[in-house]
Amino acid sequence: QIQLVESGGGSVQDGGSLTLSCKIHGYNYSVGTYCMGWFRQSPGEEREGIAGVDSDGSTSYADSVKGRFIISQDKAETTLYLQMSSLKLEDTAMYYCTADFDTVYPAQVVLAAGSRAFFGLWGQGTQVTVSS
Repeated sequence: QIQLVESGGGSVQDGGSLTLSCKIHGYNYSVGTYCMGWFRQSPGEEREGIAGVDSDGSTSYADSVKGRFIISQDKAETTLYLQMSSLKLEDTAMYYCTADFDTVYPAQVVLAAGSRAFFGLWGQGTQVTVSS
């Protein structure tokens, strides 16, 4: 059974930094193709994709986080990361990691409208709260 477990969320001041982790349990994704990403959801809002990475090494970022967030991975540790810097109040949300394995999806898929429906594996979410 494949499980995704996020960690690293918390409270931070405006302009601060946090790094989220997503440990993939039960699957060695480095031997096949994959598309993984980070979504976030604020109360009353749709869950939106903000960063993606695929097995070709391509990455994608939503305009709202480009230049401030970095998606990366450690294949040996089967862990996905999201380094967040220059955090803003509007970054406050529940953050979720997601993955699709043995897939043809490119990293850009994470940013597509309705992309949530493309992914069947999700973590439980980790809360990020940015305050002034």
